[in-house]
Amino acid sequence: MLTIENLHAQVDGKAILNGIDLDVKAGEVHAIMGPNGSGKSTLSSVIAGNEDYEVTQGKLLLKGNDLAELDAEERAHLGIFLSFQYPVEIPGVTVTNFIKTAINANRKAQGLEEMPASDLLKKIREKAKLLEIDSKFLSRSLNEGFSGGEKKRNEIFQMAMLEPALSILDETDSGLDIDALKIVANGVNKLKGKHNAVVVITHYQRLLDYIVPDFVHVLFDGKIVKSGTKELAHELEKKGYDWIKELA
Repeated sequence: MLTIENLHAQVDGKAILNGIDLDVKAGEVHAIMGPNGSGKSTLSSVIAGNEDYEVTQGKLLLKGNDLAELDAEERAHLGIFLSFQYPVEIPGVTVTNFIKTAINANRKAQGLEEMPASDLLKKIREKAKLLEIDSKFLSRSLNEGFSGGEKKRNEIFQMAMLEPALSILDETDSGLDIDALKIVANGVNKLKGKHNAVVVITHYQRLLDYIVPDFVHVLFDGKIVKSGTKELAHELEKKGYDWIKELA
């Protein structure tokens, strides 16, 4: 699914990623953990195609496709979904209309006609029911006046509708209370399957109590210095991040 080989990246001339190697297969959930400034969000931005970051070395492949020359929109059409830490508000654009536009943009990129209105409505109802989303929520302006939990519920709904090959949750648990955290986790757990993959980027272990990863990777100084199972996350919770400096 996602293959990263010796990835180096910088922003404004400052090196952030210093040789990342990662292989994420379909059906897997990978957690990326590490202290502030370790390069976690930079990694998600580079995968998604944020132009502020320059890849200086290495390979980045999705389902065998080289992402090097693809912009963020092209990568999204290829199947990359990025859940932001702080989703933006778009007044005047309803959740439903936003989803309709996004789906039809994907279909156009694949050479398909727009999804018939009846099919779109059926899919919206199915996914809303799966994620326990009230129909009134879908007629609200995108993220306008939304609570933290509602913003995250909306992103999970977008993920459900777009059915991406790779979903990246970049510190999506930041600032969430336990109820909102469960909303995110419940949605991800319902949507993950053998044909997609999820990368969860988080500073804390608590999200991984609800989204159980197959693999945990510890990022430090732009490198993955240790990988393991979900038990590694519990070890980090007990010891903190100071001990991983010895591994770097």
